[in-house]
Amino acid sequence: MGKIFFVILILFLILAGYFFIGSPPKAKEITWGVNFSQKHAADLGLDWKKNYSALLDDLGAKNIKLAVHWDLIEPKEGDYNLEDLDWQIKTAEDKGVKLLLVIGMKTPRWPECHIPGWAKGLDKEQQQERILNLIEQIVVRYRGSTAINMWQVENEPFFPFGECPWVDKNFLKKEIDLVKSLDYQKRPVVISDSGEGSFWLTAAKLGDIVGTTMYKKVWVNQLGIYITYPFNPTFYWRKAQIIKKLFKKEVIVVELQAEPWGPKLLYDSPLEEQKKTMNLEQFKYNIEFAKKTGFKEFYLWGAEWIYWLKEKQNKPEIWNEAKKLFQAKRASPSS
Repeated sequence: MGKIFFVILILFLILAGYFFIGSPPKAKEITWGVNFSQKHAADLGLDWKKNYSALLDDLGAKNIKLAVHWDLIEPKEGDYNLEDLDWQIKTAEDKGVKLLLVIGMKTPRWPECHIPGWAKGLDKEQQQERILNLIEQIVVRYRGSTAINMWQVENEPFFPFGECPWVDKNFLKKEIDLVKSLDYQKRPVVISDSGEGSFWLTAAKLGDIVGTTMYKKVWVNQLGIYITYPFNPTFYWRKAQIIKKLFKKEVIVVELQAEPWGPKLLYDSPLEEQKKTMNLEQFKYNIEFAKKTGFKEFYLWGAEWIYWLKEKQNKPEIWNEAKKLFQAKRASPSS
């Protein structure tokens, strides 16, 4: 029994050393982008068009992960309202911005699964039929756009987070196959998964690119406390190297924490509570942490909140700090 315990301990130490010891090589060039959700901006009390335009014109973002919410697109069954999405994509085209378009039932922002009221009473098979219709409408409409750079099908589809009725890997395959069959430009499909709670193997099997999250300080409901994730940059880098060796696929960070994560949604959380997990110092720390991971592409999670701080709270410090990332990119000789 003692020998078995000793062997297990040695294996554990080897694995721990592999994932936590060492320093990843720094990326020669980093692409910085932002996440944007029309619904989230509006829920923060912002003019979402001004928010979106500010990200492009003032912040200087040239890469945006754009969430498409089913309940906004199809508020009535079969009645597709694409005017707002048309505007976002056309604006991106005019500005030379590259979009990672997130489509499906589960897309970023709470409650994650943005199911329209009319579809909530449908059974699983009926919901899936409507989701495929939705995806077809979107891909066919925008497949000719010069702004679309990648598609993301669903958001962290294997991670049990959000108010979602079901998880179905076989259906996800159908969604991916549909996108690939409709997009004659054959853009890559991103499948995302938790950076802190997954090794990304299933995402890598299904997607052309793996999208991961990178969070540092969060509220954990199950424990009722704030925690700081103990993972160092090497932890993320080693996992990405495993994916590259096994699947020949890249990993990008589709959510780099740049906003608070507390016990309540941002709209119901006092500013002092928000500061516990995101402030100027924490933002700077997260950016420097990201640079040490060796990854080449990051999308800031919280651009709407950073704009809200500037516009509604008269606190532009994080916004101005974020601008440095994009100004540096524009100023670099290789850009």
